Amino acid sequence: MRGLLRRRGIRAMIPSRKRPARWRPKRGRPRAFDRAAYRRRNWIERCVGRLKEWRRVGTRYEKLAETYLSVVHVAAIALFLRELAR
Repeated sequence: MRGLLRRRGIRAMIPSRKRPARWRPKRGRPRAFDRAAYRRRNWIERCVGRLKEWRRVGTRYEKLAETYLSVVHVAAIALFLRELAR
């Protein structure tokens, strides 16, 4: 998986698993990991997942891109207001 991403010029943001030293690979270099980029990507993926909980956003009933974008905006505003109410 990492090789495929590397060939396409995409930097992998998959962190190494925390495990005891005796289980870690003995050869090769440690994986590069950008914590800030990983946090941003995780935040965006969670937001997209929450938007897809809205049936109209997840299944894309609208034919026109403009109409679909407006539905996404309404869903995002509703999620934002729900977070404010917490």
